[in-house]
Amino acid sequence: MIDRKAFFDGIRPDLFGGNLTQEQVSGIDAILDEWEARKLTDLRWLAYMLATTYHETNKTMQPVREAYWLSETWRRNNLRYWPWYGRGYVQLTWEENYRKMGRLLGVDLLGNLDLAMDPHIAAAIMFEGMLKAESTFGDFTGKCLEMYFNDTTDDPVGARRIINGTDKADLIAGYHRGFLTDLQNASSCGKAS
Repeated sequence: MIDRKAFFDGIRPDLFGGNLTQEQVSGIDAILDEWEARKLTDLRWLAYMLATTYHETNKTMQPVREAYWLSETWRRNNLRYWPWYGRGYVQLTWEENYRKMGRLLGVDLLGNLDLAMDPHIAAAIMFEGMLKAESTFGDFTGKCLEMYFNDTTDDPVGARRIINGTDKADLIAGYHRGFLTDLQNASSCGKAS
């Protein structure tokens, strides 16, 4: 478990300019809840998921729609995979991916695409897609965190291939380092392992 107070106290000045909104805290809590429910231990994985969320949601730490600053009409007219456009912390896209994630998580995502906007479901989708998890491989691209962070490898730049090739890989690796430092400090407070 992570000492959440210590963690939020660390990331507030380091990554959020001194201020965290309740929505940001709630989004991060959903991710930490999923982490703890799965009883995972490699903090590098968690730091990379938080860094990815930080980047993909424009620091809101809330599930977002692809091109959220534009209208649904724009998405319908411009995204070839509409209505299965990106939703969530990591932008789940395409009908087959909604079907697969719904099946793996036991959620009717095809019947209600916006379930991917629920923070807890968005967190479960992210964990399933970025880890070996239920399917035993990274569901988004075939790559997973276990490939980039293990006993012999520590590659936050390469880990971007789990989500989106090498787009912004160095930038997200920097966010990863910030989250990791604060996670390590929060887990060394005697309240987390």
